[in-house]
Amino acid sequence: MKVCVIGQGYVGLPLAVESVKAGHEVAGLDVQVSRIDALRRYESFTSDICSSELRAAFETGRYTVSVDPDVLKDFDVAIITVPTPLKNGVPDLSYVEQAAVTVGKYLRAGATVVLESTSYPGTTEQIVLPLLEKWSQLSVFDFHLGFSPERIDPGNVNWKLHNTPKLVAGLEPCCLDAVDAFYSTVVRTTVRTSSLMTAELAKIVENTFRHVNIAMVNEMAMMAEALGISIWDVLDAADTKPYGFMKFTPGPGVGGHCSTCRTTSWTAPPGCSTPAARRSTARRCSCSAWPTRPAPRTSANRRRSR
Repeated sequence: MKVCVIGQGYVGLPLAVESVKAGHEVAGLDVQVSRIDALRRYESFTSDICSSELRAAFETGRYTVSVDPDVLKDFDVAIITVPTPLKNGVPDLSYVEQAAVTVGKYLRAGATVVLESTSYPGTTEQIVLPLLEKWSQLSVFDFHLGFSPERIDPGNVNWKLHNTPKLVAGLEPCCLDAVDAFYSTVVRTTVRTSSLMTAELAKIVENTFRHVNIAMVNEMAMMAEALGISIWDVLDAADTKPYGFMKFTPGPGVGGHCSTCRTTSWTAPPGCSTPAARRSTARRCSCSAWPTRPAPRTSANRRRSR
């Protein structure tokens, strides 16, 4: 089948390459000319895809990249993997909207469209769906619409796209079947959810879990320092509990590709009828230095320290 991945960033590029490995004809669309040029030179900008993998994908003859939206012509599956950066405390969906308009212009009956970008519950049905219908002149009953949140963890050597369980959701049961059928060719395990909003909120829960726990352990690091004890000893001790605990370690604060470096909230834009899924976190810590793990002490050193 012909698969089009809109956005060739840290989410879209691994998905495109894995789809090629699965035997699909894949077109990658991106608005950045410099990125497309680099990909054509087999230059990968993410550690999840090495240059040799990129070269191998191109050499199959089933992978093309372009800034020309005409690559979407006659697609069977289109996946939107564009950024949703926070702007004034709410997600900026302009990239999602632009992608939905572009996909809508090429959407044909029987095709499948999936959103992977993180946003508030209701985005797929209330933002993406109307744009697809408007620009394709098709009814919602003519195509399949789904949501499958990205779970990319750049640099993780153990969990990659292909072996990380993939949540899949559809507007209707037939949509869920279509979305599941595609991802089942790309990843080892798919997890079917009950609705689009269930999957959308699940992604927010995953991000919030990281956000809250990173903030908490950094607060604990300051407390331990004030008490004159090692936060690393504290965490190692707590980590011996076999249930109800997951170890997080001190760092420079919330950040990375999913959790921004500032207090955030996920809400629907003004006027949207979707119930707001709001996320807020404790204040940012202003520490300029974080504790580093000391070298392991010998048993003799431990005895002396007592």
